[in-house]
Amino acid sequence: MTSSYLVLTAPGGTDANHEKTRFVRDGFTVLGFLFPWIWLAFHRLWLYAIAAFLLQSLGGALTNQADLWPVGLAITFGTSLLVALEGQNLRIRDLVAKGWGEADLVSADSLSTAEEIYFSNVPTETGNSRPAPSPQWDHTAHAPQNGNATSLGLFGFDGGR
Repeated sequence: MTSSYLVLTAPGGTDANHEKTRFVRDGFTVLGFLFPWIWLAFHRLWLYAIAAFLLQSLGGALTNQADLWPVGLAITFGTSLLVALEGQNLRIRDLVAKGWGEADLVSADSLSTAEEIYFSNVPTETGNSRPAPSPQWDHTAHAPQNGNATSLGLFGFDGGR
């Protein structure tokens, strides 16, 4: 399944090896759902971790009341769901507030693929001053001869079926 990864660069720009570049996956966080305040504290989102802890404590206390257990369950579940869905966004906002820059958004199946896609587009500094060779995109050299080419097996561009 394809996920979106936001690429963040360190404050003050990237280093030569891009070792401080971070990739944050935008999506549901299972650990954030199971352990919301611990997940938030692990990512140093202290204020949100305290709020999640207090909300889950309140929900746990209300589940012990005979008439209020559905409310307590809803508060606990809602807190977990909110952290699972928006936890990564909170991380990104916190890093951007600390000076990290949003470099790119990459859509990939895994973190390693996202890194490969991002770093393939990053210019590298080589000792060679010559530009890298680029392919020659000559459309006339590979044009179909019969004029009946189709796009993805559908209709041709000439309007025929």
